[in-house]
Amino acid sequence: MNTHNSIAEGMGLKIVIVVQARMSSNRLPGKVMLPVLGKSLLYRMIERLKQVRHEVQLVVATSHKGDDDIIEYESLKMGVPCFRGDLNNLLDRHYQAAKAFEADIVLKIPSDCPLIDPQIVDNVLDVFMADGGKYDYVSNLHPATYPDGNDVEVMTIDCLKRAWQVAVKPLELEHTTPYIWENAGRFRIGNVSWETGLDYSMSHRFTIDYEADYQFIKRVFEELYEANPEFTCTDIINLLEAKPGIYNINAQYAGVNWYRHHLDELKTITAEQTKIPAV
Repeated sequence: MNTHNSIAEGMGLKIVIVVQARMSSNRLPGKVMLPVLGKSLLYRMIERLKQVRHEVQLVVATSHKGDDDIIEYESLKMGVPCFRGDLNNLLDRHYQAAKAFEADIVLKIPSDCPLIDPQIVDNVLDVFMADGGKYDYVSNLHPATYPDGNDVEVMTIDCLKRAWQVAVKPLELEHTTPYIWENAGRFRIGNVSWETGLDYSMSHRFTIDYEADYQFIKRVFEELYEANPEFTCTDIINLLEAKPGIYNINAQYAGVNWYRHHLDELKTITAEQTKIPAV
C-alpha cells in the first residue's frame, strides 16, 4: 500500500483539496480557461494535482454566477466534482464545499497555481499528518520560501469552521484563511520551508495574474511537458537557469501579490513580503 495513503487511511481521515476558480478576474478575465497545449489552464492544474500521492478528493469550487457555468462543465469533463457557492465570500464557499464532501482535512490551493508541484503538496501534507492532531493549520506560506505559485494550505475542518464562524473582515472572507494565520494564538500553526534552504518566494513567479504570467506558464509547459508531463519545481528552476529569457517573461511581477493591498490590516505580513508592480 502507498505509505501516503496508509497514513490517511490509518487515521480514518478524508482529505479534500478545494480549488477555487471563477471566470471573473480584474486583471486577466477567464484566466483559468486560457489554453495551454490544447487544454485549459484549469485542466493542466487538475492534471498535476491528480499526481498527489496522498489519497485525496479533488473538488473545484466556483460561484453560482452564470459566467462560471463553463468552470463546472470543465470540472465534470475532468471527472472532478464542482461545488457552487458565493461569488465573493470565498471563506464561505470553501467551508461549504469542504462540508458538502465530508472533509476531515481541507486543502486550499488557488486556481492561479497551474504549475504547482504535487510533490510540494505531499510534503506539506506529510508535515500535517506526521504528528496526528498536533496542528490545526500548516502551510508553506508563513513565511513563504517556495517560488510563488506553489501555495499549499492544509487545515482541519474544525479549524476552517472556526474561521468561518467568526471571521468578518472583507479580506478574511475574500482570501479564506487570513483569520487563521493572523490569529496564531488561537490555532496550532505549522509552516513548511523549501528543503533546499533557498527562498525564491519574491524572485520567482509561477502564478498567473497578468498576461505576462500566462505567456510564462505557457512557455514552461511547451518546454517541459512533452518530455515529462510530471515535471517538477526543480525541473522549472533548471529550465529557467538554462534559458533565462523564459524567466524574464514575467520577472517584472516577481514578488507582486495580494498582500500589497492590505499591509495596514495584516499583522503578520511586512512590506518586504510584497511589492508594487512597476507597470
